[in-house]
Amino acid sequence: MSDPQPPRNSAAAKRGGNGSRFLFMFLLGLVVGAVALAYLMRTWLGGPDTYPRAVMQVMSAQMGQLKQSVARSNCNPTDTLPHLQALRTMAGQFDGAFVELRDDRRFIAHSSGLRASLDEALASPPLNCAGVTAAQQEIGQACQDCHQDFR
Repeated sequence: MSDPQPPRNSAAAKRGGNGSRFLFMFLLGLVVGAVALAYLMRTWLGGPDTYPRAVMQVMSAQMGQLKQSVARSNCNPTDTLPHLQALRTMAGQFDGAFVELRDDRRFIAHSSGLRASLDEALASPPLNCAGVTAAQQEIGQACQDCHQDFR
């Protein structure tokens, strides 16, 4: 007698066999691998100095906004004060951003000078474009002094 053949309508035959499972797992592995690679590259390329660069970029953007205010003759305290406040907030982040310079006397002097300039500008906010320009020059000089020593 011959062996009976298995029924043709089995569950494996309905699902298309193991080929579709293999393809699905392969595609899932590619997607997970691509996401993991993206995170790894982001971490690797970001590096440990991302925070100091970010602080400097925000400060540069805020100074740029002040310059645009002067260029547009839009120098009301309500328009310029938020930028000065943002600059002061970022200047307060220097100790956390520049950990390797935290104990350097020159850096301490420069960062304190910048914070003093910003505190002065916030204590008596500029009321016109001439005042904003003067504050910008004082803040810019404090930045330049530090950059000459540490850039």
